[in-house]
Amino acid sequence: MRTISILSAALIAASPLAAQAPAKEKAAPAAAHANHDPDHAAHGGALPEGWSARVDRGDAANIKLVPMSGGMHVTMGPSAILWRDADRVNGPFHTVASFARSKAPAHPEAYGMFYGGTALDGEGQKYTYFLVRGDGKFLVRERNGAETRNVTSGWTAHEAIGRADASGKVSDKLEIDASKAGTVRFLVNGTVVHEMAADANAINGLIGLRVNHNLDLHVDGFEVHKVVEGRPAGAGTRN
Repeated sequence: MRTISILSAALIAASPLAAQAPAKEKAAPAAAHANHDPDHAAHGGALPEGWSARVDRGDAANIKLVPMSGGMHVTMGPSAILWRDADRVNGPFHTVASFARSKAPAHPEAYGMFYGGTALDGEGQKYTYFLVRGDGKFLVRERNGAETRNVTSGWTAHEAIGRADASGKVSDKLEIDASKAGTVRFLVNGTVVHEMAADANAINGLIGLRVNHNLDLHVDGFEVHKVVEGRPAGAGTRN
């Protein structure tokens, strides 16, 4: 994992994991979700140096985040956002990560990335997040304090998104591209699934991962590309 400052990033081509026998994932009522699918005890302990987490509820100690095979393996108890302070932008950016889910959750659970993170350790937390699920659907949503608001029309199916196979495995590459002023594009496996206008101030802030409860994921190639005006294409520094 690394942060790269560039004018334009060469996007890595990827193809979704083909699902030979798609698994059916049906949403459950919120009450049933809470009663029959409690947060697992992941016994994660301390996060890797530089990483922070904020849980929706429960105990952050039940999140396990460990370097593995050149990426990061995430084992969740409660739902949470995960970020590094180094991944803060103040202007146009592009971010990318590949997610591989190893097994099916008890109910449809989502994962992805967020941007525009501010006050993440306080009551006034704000961020916009882009999620996918193993049933081939995506969602863009905004959080403002304790409130959330759908940007897209709820969970939306798209053929570019991988569908879980019979064992629950699924893989997708997600990107958020805010490299052009006034526009944010959301991509899955190289295909734009949603595009929207965005005020310049709305994209500023922290960028990180959003993972829902009880998921077991491998995250690879998480990068934040900070667009710097006045630099030749491909120029930049690598940390």
